[in-house]
Amino acid sequence: MKLNYYPETDSLYIGLSKVPSSESKEISEGVVLDYGADGRLVGIDIDNASAKVELKRLILNKLPGIVETEAA
Repeated sequence: MKLNYYPETDSLYIGLSKVPSSESKEISEGVVLDYGADGRLVGIDIDNASAKVELKRLILNKLPGIVETEAA
């Protein structure tokens, strides 16, 4: 899973898989779910993210894998 925030557009993309998106569905204003060809959820795109989610703090709790960070 990878979170990418784009301050120039105030959008947050939560990539859930490396699989490319083949279909997208807007579930509410500015919130789009991306699906792979097999119908599995592969990403979530959130426009105007700073008004919709808490961007100043990220808590990772009991994840079963490796946590990596990248400098901005």
